[in-house]
Amino acid sequence: MPREFLHVDPRTLHLPTSRWNGADPYKLARQKALHGDSIDGMPPILVTRYKDGRLVINDGVTRAARAAELLPGVPVTVEVEAERLDQDVSQYPTVGDTLP
Repeated sequence: MPREFLHVDPRTLHLPTSRWNGADPYKLARQKALHGDSIDGMPPILVTRYKDGRLVINDGVTRAARAAELLPGVPVTVEVEAERLDQDVSQYPTVGDTLP
């Protein structure tokens, strides 16, 4: 599969089952201290595309949470690593669901 990059609102990205509570608070605070609201140079968030085009984060939950919280509505770059169109993940929480 060729590399595919998309620009999406990070609030709409679904969380993996291992991170349903959202970003680790310590890591999120550290990223905010180091990078603030800048996404310049931020590596793409790695995702898998599921049924109905929904994107689930494989790597980058904390980056997505930081961008969603500090830059609402600003799209981030994601890289689609794989597709699993046979599974419905619509009930998975999104990054936006875990933000205050």
